[in-house]
Amino acid sequence: MYKVMIIDDERALRNLLKVAIKWKDFNLCVVGEAESGIEAINIIDDIQPDIIFVDIRMPFMDGIEFSKLAMKRYPNLKIIILSAFSDFEYARQCIGIGVCDYLLKPIVKSDIQKNLIKIVEQLDHDPRQTQNEINKTIFNENTNIQNIKKYIMENYANANINLTSIAQYFGFNPSYLSRMFKSETGISMIDYITSIRMEKAMQYAAKGILMYRTAKLVGIPDPNYFGKCFKKYTDYVYSDYIKQAKENGI
Repeated sequence: MYKVMIIDDERALRNLLKVAIKWKDFNLCVVGEAESGIEAINIIDDIQPDIIFVDIRMPFMDGIEFSKLAMKRYPNLKIIILSAFSDFEYARQCIGIGVCDYLLKPIVKSDIQKNLIKIVEQLDHDPRQTQNEINKTIFNENTNIQNIKKYIMENYANANINLTSIAQYFGFNPSYLSRMFKSETGISMIDYITSIRMEKAMQYAAKGILMYRTAKLVGIPDPNYFGKCFKKYTDYVYSDYIKQAKENGI
């Protein structure tokens, strides 16, 4: 069953897409969603979708910028751009970066179904991992988990650091590196990167630095997504954490 991800800053549209299509009829399953391109880039390596629906107009990272980054990391990824703007220039850019299709809002169910049939057929006939990629999964004896952790610690402020970029840097297959890292550390790589960023964010918060600045400093320039990560990691809203730190004299 192929995996689908939906990226749109409108929750109503994400929910509509999830319920309007009978995904199982197309051998598909919705496995993830995000409300911004930044959030999507940070979780795409864990989800590893085959098909992505993405809104063209989003804050901090629009659909075109996201698509360029995502397709660079996952050349076989199938992306459908969604937009409320019938702008030819947007359509031209989408075609130029190799997305599968460009659909206008309000979305027509029959149009999506036609696209899904075509895309699933392409996926069915698309050879996945080549032998050369498989050979890359052989672990380099000169590289170990500590080197990878050190690399993450030195580059956590880079918004583009993720499983795929780290795998490319060290010459591994992303799936293999993901399994190996979790096996050795007991935590997924994306969670480890997030934990490093949140620990640094707590230090900045203790100094009273505004959230939007801290978000950029730790490599998550989307403050909304940063806020969700910080709340999940600390159980505090960022502003409340600052108050708590001041009260405790941290």
